[in-house]
This record gives sequence, C-alpha cells and structure tokens, in this order.
Amino acid sequence: MRLVQFAEKSGSRHVGVVAGDNLDIVAKTGSTRDLALAAIANGRSLAAEIKFRGSAGTASYAAAIAGLRLLPPIDHADAAHCLVTGTGLTHLGGAAARDAMHKKLSDTATADTDSIRMFKAGLEGGKPVGPGAGVQPEWFYKGDGSMLVAPGGDLSMPEFALDGGEEPELAGLYVVAPDGRPYRIGFALANEFSDHVLERQNYLLLAHSKLRQSAIGPELLVGDAPADLQGESRIVRDGQVAWRKPFITGEANMSHAIANLEYHHFKYALFRRPGDVHVHYFGTATLSFADGFHTEAGDIFEIEMAEFGRPLRNRLVRTPEPFAYGGVSAL
Repeated sequence: MRLVQFAEKSGSRHVGVVAGDNLDIVAKTGSTRDLALAAIANGRSLAAEIKFRGSAGTASYAAAIAGLRLLPPIDHADAAHCLVTGTGLTHLGGAAARDAMHKKLSDTATADTDSIRMFKAGLEGGKPVGPGAGVQPEWFYKGDGSMLVAPGGDLSMPEFALDGGEEPELAGLYVVAPDGRPYRIGFALANEFSDHVLERQNYLLLAHSKLRQSAIGPELLVGDAPADLQGESRIVRDGQVAWRKPFITGEANMSHAIANLEYHHFKYALFRRPGDVHVHYFGTATLSFADGFHTEAGDIFEIEMAEFGRPLRNRLVRTPEPFAYGGVSAL
C-alpha cells in the first residue's frame, strides 16, 4: 500500500491510497500523522485503520500532480514538531565519494580518512547479530518541517550556497505515540539535497552543508521496504537528460541495519517527544557531484524507483538571502 497527501484547490487536505491513476480518498482524514496516531490509539495497523474509515471517493492522481497539489507524504501542522535528520556513510558508493573529497584535505594520500574509518566501523558492527545495538553511525540535522519541499516544488539554493546537489536516498517516516514510543509509518523516496562544494572545503563544514531544504515522496510505502532496492537518479536540463545514474539502497546494500540507525536516533529522549513527526534519511550511494557534474538553476531532479510509484521531481532554483552580515541587533 502506498499513500499520498494532497490538497484541494480550496485548501482542504486529504490522504489518498494510490490506486493506479487514481487516489482513493480515505474518509475523514486530513493528514497521515492523524491517521497514524488514530491507528495507534485504536490498536490497529495503518492498513486496518484505513479500511475501518472507508473511502470518500476518488481523485485524479495526474490532476493532483499537474496542479502542484501534492504535499510531502507526512508533515506536522506545527513545522517545529517535524524533525528532519539523517545518517551518512551507510552505502559504499557514498562513502567512496566522501572519501575522495576528504583525501584532498589529507597530507597522507594513503591514510584512511575519518569518513572511510566510519564506514568501515559500520561494515564491521552496523548489523548486530545478537541482542543489543551495533556501532553508532554518523548523524546530521537538516532542519524542521519548514525545510521539507513538496513533490513538484522548488528546491532553493540560498544566495550564500556554493552548490545545490541532489542526494537520492530512502527516508523513514515516523510519528511518536502519546506514551513516547516511536512508530515507523513507512518509507519514501527522498532527495536529501546538500552543498557538496562547501563540504569539500573542510569536513567540519558538513553540518553547515546539510542545512538545506530537501524533498520526500510523493508516495509513502506502508510497512517494511524491500532489502534490495534499485532505482535511477536523473538531472534534466532544458528538456534533456543531462546526467543519469542507477542508484541502490535498502538494507542489503547498506553497512547498517535499519533498526540500528533507528535506535541510534531515537535513543535520545529529545526525539521521543509525544506527537512529533520525524523524517530520517538513510544515506546515499550516488551523487552527480562525484561524477564532476555541476548543477544549475532550472535543473530538474528526478528520482525514481518502481517500488515507490511515481518519481520524485523537484526544480533547482537560487533565491536571494534576506539576512545580511551585521543583521543582528543589540537590545
């Protein structure tokens, strides 16, 4: 089962079950979050809660896409209570690209960088066999829900940014129950979108490079994701595909178990605040930046994988930054 969130022209919101070219509207449901919390409260699975609520008719999926009425597949009415985070160095391709960036900063070309050491630690202990958690992964913060861009929307590269590069990956979507227990609702395709030129200058600028918008969706895959996932990432420029590459993800292609990444995120009480929504990125194996491709304003990112239905598309734009140096006032 795959779900989308969309809005009517009037602004009213709905959750729809993807049914071919149509969306089967879930009755009396305005958000994925509300649906999930109701399922938890009623002791039902998400699918059972949807069946219990019944249908309120259908809507054209194509019309929702064309009208730019799709929403991120999960959000929160108060954006500050939707936390967007991620873990990196979980895929071989991504680790190799990061290692190549950071070797240029090393005095010893043959020495392992911190990136490759972190990746090796994941290979050795990221998938624990017995009870208990495995090694801790890299972790980063992307922002709150205000930084999530809807499918079809523009990904903004701020004026001070040095780069706006795609990162095709898998994201886990979660809600925290009233008792503080996190529940995974499902998975979605994601474009984590980062400033790789800034990151390449110095590894300690990674945190800054991640403070950018990102996009998820359009569809939420309910339940577990297949272990071996294969898709394609593309960049379209002036109507032509300017760059494309297959990308792989899923636990079979990762150095960490999904459960291990989830544990090391939600072990912090801060991230178990009742009612909060979490979008957590699981890392990438493919970057156009690693191939020497430079994105430009107007480029369209396309990320597609059969298991997740329609592709995730977003246009890259550059926007002026209204905050100037010296803009802090003293009281």
